[in-house]
Amino acid sequence: MSGKVAYEIVPLDRDLHDRAAFACGKEVLNRYLREQAGQDSKRRVAAVFVATRPGEPPVLGYYTLSQASVLLDTLPVGQRKRLPRYPSVPVTLMGRLAVHTSAQRSGLGGLLLGDACRRAAAVADEVASAGILVDAIDDDAVRFYEYFGFLPFPESPHRLFLPMNTIRDATSRADSRASNPILPR
Repeated sequence: MSGKVAYEIVPLDRDLHDRAAFACGKEVLNRYLREQAGQDSKRRVAAVFVATRPGEPPVLGYYTLSQASVLLDTLPVGQRKRLPRYPSVPVTLMGRLAVHTSAQRSGLGGLLLGDACRRAAAVADEVASAGILVDAIDDDAVRFYEYFGFLPFPESPHRLFLPMNTIRDATSRADSRASNPILPR
């Protein structure tokens, strides 16, 4: 056995997944999972995905995805040139990503991000998306996303973007290796 912890990442099931003890160190993210995630999922304003150990109900991490748009002129300069000159472009918003303190520094954050990228790329075949947009909660989160290749917005350094072409390239490379699709730069 390799010693790696196995996780499963699945859509939130309010009846199956134990959210009550989730604690990531950021109360706003804890409270969201405990009090709002189920309603957001039910109302289809956010798709909530949770990581657990197989067969165990406690949530060890989660992220949310939804559709959004962003003004073209606010994107990182290099990305503006690659997109049509529409006033705004469609993106996939990753509204939240959090890992329980007991699973931090285990690679689960990268696994969650990779899973979100795979799902966003798959959906982009059906519903257009130029990339993934995140609004990082703090400077540590900015560093996390930058490590995985996200580009900061010039006027809003806590807002970051990962182009869909980058995601597709990374996922196709990873598919050939059967590993996490998002690789550090």
